[in-house]
Amino acid sequence: MRYKLLGRSGLRVSELALGTMTFGEDWGWGASKEESQKIFEAYAEAGGNFIDTACNYTNGTSERFVGEFVAADRDRFVVATKFTLSERQADLNFGGNHRKNLMRTLESSLQKLNTDYIDLLWLHVWDFTAPVEEVMRALDDAVRSGRVHYVGISDSPAWIVAQANTLADLRGWSPFVALQVPYSIASRDIERDLLPMARAFGLAVTPWAVMGGGVLSGKYTREPDQPTRQRRENIAPERLQLAESVASIAHELGRSPAQVAINWVRQQQHRAQIIPILGARTEAQIRDNLDCLEFTLGEAHLVRLEEASPIKLGFPHEFFGSENVQSLIFGTRRDLLDRRR
Repeated sequence: MRYKLLGRSGLRVSELALGTMTFGEDWGWGASKEESQKIFEAYAEAGGNFIDTACNYTNGTSERFVGEFVAADRDRFVVATKFTLSERQADLNFGGNHRKNLMRTLESSLQKLNTDYIDLLWLHVWDFTAPVEEVMRALDDAVRSGRVHYVGISDSPAWIVAQANTLADLRGWSPFVALQVPYSIASRDIERDLLPMARAFGLAVTPWAVMGGGVLSGKYTREPDQPTRQRRENIAPERLQLAESVASIAHELGRSPAQVAINWVRQQQHRAQIIPILGARTEAQIRDNLDCLEFTLGEAHLVRLEEASPIKLGFPHEFFGSENVQSLIFGTRRDLLDRRR
């Protein structure tokens, strides 16, 4: 395991994060406490230190398990949790990005995690109701209180993140240091705007769903041996075909499809700083996932995967990138200009 400085911060995190949405069986498909601890220990033994949870994962069980697992050596681990999603369906103030919910959730998460501080607090989903100014000031207050060290943002539009960090820089508030979004060879949407924005602002990117909801692991091309979150008949045929392409490359390399899918994401560092989140329901799964660190995909395999799942960038990217527009901007001397990026 190697380590990265998280975005523009000085925080050292392992190159793979451990997602803990599977910690607990409250939702009908997670891992028991015993199995969750085995997953955690396998990750920690491999050198992992970056643990990702949320206030609502498995109805709070995930945070409680994480708190117990890190307690023996709390300062070794970078514990990240999230606020926004509702914890009381009949009360509007128990969800959202506003200051009241942020502060309430923070206190609740500290109690469940049994810790005095949270290393990274994520805004989980942008709610389009709380003003950006309120959110960033409230997050800055949480950091200045010492209960939060860094802040990040998840599942939000690029323009919101850009607005928020520009405002934070202007006001001297704590900016977002990281962005969490779904990303896999099966879902490349964030290459249009979110990844270029993250690179421009120096944000680390921690992708979730790196195996396309499990489809790329191959479990939907065979009979599942445990409950799954979706049914095979509900999966688009092109995604199943992509899973076959991933499996074919895995067979050639003598690796698992999951390792190939993870490494495609891990090898997108030219787009932004990428730190994939691994999710597992068994010790065997996390150990298999961690073995992705033993190899990298060759250029030919990367090309095959991208050809199997192409992305159309659309406007304005294809417009700006056209030879006609480039010549209109730069004339005939474009190739003589050294660019900053």
